[in-house]
Amino acid sequence: LYRSSDGRKFETWVENLFDQGYPNETSLVFRPDETCLCLLRRDDAPATGLLGTAQPPYREWTWKDLGKRIGGPRLMELPDGRLVAAVRLYDGKVRTSLCWVDPEAGKLNECLPLPSGGDTSYPGLVWHDNLLWVSYYSSHEGRTSIYLAKVRVPAREPASKKSD
Repeated sequence: LYRSSDGRKFETWVENLFDQGYPNETSLVFRPDETCLCLLRRDDAPATGLLGTAQPPYREWTWKDLGKRIGGPRLMELPDGRLVAAVRLYDGKVRTSLCWVDPEAGKLNECLPLPSGGDTSYPGLVWHDNLLWVSYYSSHEGRTSIYLAKVRVPAREPASKKSD
């Protein structure tokens, strides 16, 4: 992990953020309480994605194995505090999908597979006008093309009431 005060000169902040399974692609989210979350792709044994959590000054990380192989991770916190990820999934049919992220349980739950297949990945996420805008590329229609999806995100379900 590196840090910079000017965006031009960087210094090593954490020598080995994670060193198992050939880590190579990440997405970071800083939550309002300054917790940093890192969605991490790995390509060697084990090749499952990880979710890392750290508090300032971000030198000590806790990692949870997501149990799924992912590619091109993009992580975002929605205005209501929920975490959504856009990733390439490899189980069965390769596709780009939206997934809910549960940081406490270390779970990635697919909620919306996007029209995609073949060579597909590297999504971008933007929240605008109460919609989640998702850009990604895919070759499922022949030639590789760039796609833009507008997703209406369902409201958060109310917490279940405990019965006495």
